[in-house]
Amino acid sequence: MFCRLVVRSAFIALALGLGSAASAGVIWNESVNGDLSNDGLSPTFVGTLTPGSNQVIGLTGRPGPAPATPPERDYFFVTVPLGLNLAAITLLPGQNMGGLGFIGLQAGSQITLPTNAATAVGLLGWWHYAPADVGHDILASMSALAMTPGGMGATGFTAPLGPGNYAFWVQDTSTPPVPSIPFNFGFDLVVVPEPGTIAMMLLGLGGLGFSRRKRA
Repeated sequence: MFCRLVVRSAFIALALGLGSAASAGVIWNESVNGDLSNDGLSPTFVGTLTPGSNQVIGLTGRPGPAPATPPERDYFFVTVPLGLNLAAITLLPGQNMGGLGFIGLQAGSQITLPTNAATAVGLLGWWHYAPADVGHDILASMSALAMTPGGMGATGFTAPLGPGNYAFWVQDTSTPPVPSIPFNFGFDLVVVPEPGTIAMMLLGLGGLGFSRRKRA
């Protein structure tokens, strides 16, 4: 009985931990924290991810007519610490976006793919995001696309992504209807404990319960 109580308490504690982390929310907002890097070889470090919600919010779009005006490109990287997994990337609601949104993902702390590359070789995966993706996990879509000829040579990966550094490239090549009001983007990087971490925690608590029952 005590063991079952310990296990159930552990799951409740884990759920509460994720819920409190999710309320923390935004880890980088360009309007507050400053402009994200425009250089793939020197992305902005936006933080070490924590369990739950980790939101990155920024501005993009082409501020003037194409092709003379290049699009706003944002590059950033994050760290997924030991014991955690990047389980999902959710496109946040409330965005003003064009029709050519792009997000690319590469292992490490740089995006080495040049902006004029004809392939996606070097990226783990990528996706053209659109209003239909709002509220949905696009990490799975990025992975699935990379495994097809349409992935254009991206390495591919199996979600969730384990500990390490991951770099992102975000842009929208559309021109906003009002150039002075750029498009915005918001991605929620959702992090969960690795299964092994949960198992070890439950094993330890279960052992504690067994020892206590044995002494009793």
